[in-house]
Amino acid sequence: MVTFAGKLVLAPMVRAGELPTRLLALKYGADLVWSPEIIDKKLLQCTRQVNDTLKTIDFVVPSVKDGKPPTVVFRTFAELERGKIIFQMGTSTPSLAVEAARKVIQDVDGIDINAGCPKHFSIHAGMGAALLQTPDVLCKILTSLVEQIGKPNSKPISVKIRILDSEDLTLKLVRRLCATGISNLTVHCRTTPMRNRQAPIRDYLPRIYEICQAHGVSLIMNGALQNRLHFYEIRKEMGLPTDIGGMMADCAEENPTVFSETPLRWFHVVKNYLEIAHQFDHNVSNVKYMLTRMTPGKSKFYQFFTRCKTMREVDHVAAQLSDEGTMVCDPTLFLDQCRQQEKEAKNRANQAHSQDGKHNANSNFQKRHLLDTRDSDLSQSKKSKH
Repeated sequence: MVTFAGKLVLAPMVRAGELPTRLLALKYGADLVWSPEIIDKKLLQCTRQVNDTLKTIDFVVPSVKDGKPPTVVFRTFAELERGKIIFQMGTSTPSLAVEAARKVIQDVDGIDINAGCPKHFSIHAGMGAALLQTPDVLCKILTSLVEQIGKPNSKPISVKIRILDSEDLTLKLVRRLCATGISNLTVHCRTTPMRNRQAPIRDYLPRIYEICQAHGVSLIMNGALQNRLHFYEIRKEMGLPTDIGGMMADCAEENPTVFSETPLRWFHVVKNYLEIAHQFDHNVSNVKYMLTRMTPGKSKFYQFFTRCKTMREVDHVAAQLSDEGTMVCDPTLFLDQCRQQEKEAKNRANQAHSQDGKHNANSNFQKRHLLDTRDSDLSQSKKSKH
């Protein structure tokens, strides 16, 4: 069974926590990686597929449109992720949580329940941070998962929370959570209304740790950790034991190599990321999203990447990045030509559609004319008989 104690891990991040980011984080020293939050009902719509081409396990939702490829909801590469991938689930119903977890448990190394995300996509229908207001439901979810999924499969069940409005309320909740049989508790050291730009409140950690220790539960702290060395500094400054782990989100989104004691510069991160994205045929939309997170906003390359619409364009722009982060050649003309070609192709398609419309209209007119002529001839024939 995977252990969490003292580990430095990649946080669950919607859009940012897809396979290429996770593999890059692992390559540069992440001990464990979390999947993005995936809602139980969404997972239950999925079909598990073995991707022989990419050597991955894919959970996909079939397309509702003919000819469209299925949507990959979750993809894992066991060769590098086995023993290190924790699947985070959004749920508010014990039975659905168990059913969804059962579907994925053989391909991951633990199930984590999201009880900390304050955003609408997570808290609607009582999920995410909304579970902090319904601790009975949260505890029932965790107990059900421990008994029906964790123990039978020898896989850990964990939960990620935020602190509450006071230390006493927080500790009361922690006691209840630890009593459910979970293996790990991750605490985002901010309250639900707090934003990431606000300094985390880490004062509760020593007493939270005591409760966790009494129940045999490991503890991971989350909030404003900048890199591996900063994680070590925070633990030392606060006098925290070395078996308290750390979780990184925003800084790891901008640079997944911050798990190394010597992180790469952003332009090397971009090159490394793209190499992995190509290996796993990653979709251009998410690639573009990540590149705009990794590239400094003041860099001209930020604007170049935002203009890209295909992997061909992304690759051309990235090829203009030198090993020193300078520009080899301005890609503006190339991108302008791509947009012009796109515009011309759209115009040709519109013209073809218009011609088809005219052709269909003429065809319909001719059909109506033939029918009218036939009806007229029949009418004249009847009159002549009479």
